[in-house]
Amino acid sequence: MSETITIDCDARGVARLTLNRPEKHNALSARMIEELTGAAGRLGRDPAVRAIVLAGAGESFCAGGDLGWMRDQMAADGATRAREATKLAMMLQALNTCPKPVIGRIHANAFGGGVGMMAVCDVAVGATGARFGLTETRLGLIPATIGPYVLARMGEAMARRVFMSARLFGAAEAVTLGLLARTADPADLDAAVEAEVAPYLACAPGAVAEAKALARRLGPPIDEATIAETIGALVRRWESDEAREGIAAFFEKRSPGWKS
Repeated sequence: MSETITIDCDARGVARLTLNRPEKHNALSARMIEELTGAAGRLGRDPAVRAIVLAGAGESFCAGGDLGWMRDQMAADGATRAREATKLAMMLQALNTCPKPVIGRIHANAFGGGVGMMAVCDVAVGATGARFGLTETRLGLIPATIGPYVLARMGEAMARRVFMSARLFGAAEAVTLGLLARTADPADLDAAVEAEVAPYLACAPGAVAEAKALARRLGPPIDEATIAETIGALVRRWESDEAREGIAAFFEKRSPGWKS
């Protein structure tokens, strides 16, 4: 039984995959990473599933990586750090390569890894009023394992506007950046998501899967070497003095030493 996600599938074959740690704003814990990886595989293989809606429970879509989990990695040995970073990277790749169309229902805020979760969707629809940000550098970290998907979605020029500064931006700018396809009032969000889902139900499932695979091959390559580079970059940041200071400052409810 899943502890951190829920999966519901309707009679049409539309599966709703919901991040379900509302008390933690759906932060990506080790358990959630594991369960999402498994869910992506199962739903991708299930011939009854025609499309997947990725959603979040509670007040946030996804607050990013669980900071307690990150703190544990900084205290772990090198092999454990590499193993945990690899699990995160492979979860993102499992969702990105899922043969079923994945539609993001972004009802509220997404930060850090939550932006990465949006970027692995084939299309994401966001509620007006939601806020977003690649907030890793505030903590002495970098958007490493999510980087290839963010860059593929935004393009380098757009990504560099928000990739390093950690500044927050709204739903309208997220559309400009290419992160969201469109916005909708919160009351109309489900209808907007349905408008993205419905066309797939008239398409041949095998053709949809092959077209998605072709789009990935023709787009920016996210291969084993790319993923390995991001894993190494994340591990090195976990080992850095800045990351230790940033995470410590968060838990101690103080400003990090570099903040002016």
